[in-house]
Amino acid sequence: MKKSSKLPWASGPGEILRHGTSLLNRDTDTNRRLAMISIDNAVELMIKTYLGLPKRITGLTIPRKKFQDIAENFPSLLDGLEEYAPEKLEGVELGTIEWYHRLRNELYHQGNGLTVERDKVEIYAELANLLFKNLFGEELVPHTSPDTELLGDFMSQWVSIEQSLYRLAELTYPDQKHLQQINIGPIPSFLARDKILKKDMATEIERLRKLRNDIVHGQIDYKTNLTGDLITSIQKLSINLEQKISSLEEN
Repeated sequence: MKKSSKLPWASGPGEILRHGTSLLNRDTDTNRRLAMISIDNAVELMIKTYLGLPKRITGLTIPRKKFQDIAENFPSLLDGLEEYAPEKLEGVELGTIEWYHRLRNELYHQGNGLTVERDKVEIYAELANLLFKNLFGEELVPHTSPDTELLGDFMSQWVSIEQSLYRLAELTYPDQKHLQQINIGPIPSFLARDKILKKDMATEIERLRKLRNDIVHGQIDYKTNLTGDLITSIQKLSINLEQKISSLEEN
C-alpha cells in the first residue's frame, strides 16, 4: 500500500512526487524525462502550498498581494521561501534546485530531442524528498534502489552536520545575528581558528561539503563515491559535534 501524507495540504505535491519517482521503475529515456518534469512540478507545488498555508499552521505572515507575486513563477517561489522560511532550507541549496529546474525546462520545451541521465533524476528526487520533509515534517518517497538509499542517508546526515555547525556557531559567537542565513562554508574554519573544532575535523567537514556539492551538481558519480563505511564515519562525526554542543551548553 502506498504511504499517504498525514497532512491534507501535502497530499497533492506528495502524489506528484511519488508519480515522478515511480516512473524510474521502468528506465527509459521517455520515463526519465517525464520523471524529471514530475519531480520539478512537485517541488514547485510543495513550495507554493507551504507559503500559502494559514499563519496558524506555519507562523508566517505573508500579505496576500505579496504571495500572489511570489507564486508568479518558480524563481519567485524560491526567493519567497528564502525570505520567509530560511530555516526550512537545511541541506537544500536553492541554487541547486534552480539548476535542476532549468534542466527540466530544457527537457520540457525540447521534448524528445534531449535525454537526462538517471543519476540526475535520482538526485533531484532525493533533494525534493528532503525539501518535502523540511516543509511538512515527513519523509515521503521510498528509495528507488540501495544506491539511492545511501544517497538519502548521506544527504540526511549532512543536514545533521549543518544543524550542529550552526548551533556551535551560535554558542561561540552569541553576538552575531542571522547566522542561519550565511553559507555554511566558512563556519568550520572559524570554529577551528577559535579552538572549538580540531583542524582535522574542520578539514573533514570541508571534504564532505565538497563531496555533497559535487554529487548534487552531477560532477561525480554518487554510486562510486558513497559507501556504508562513509555513512558510518559521518554518523560518528555528527555524534562528536553533538557532544561538543552539549559541552558548550553546560558551560
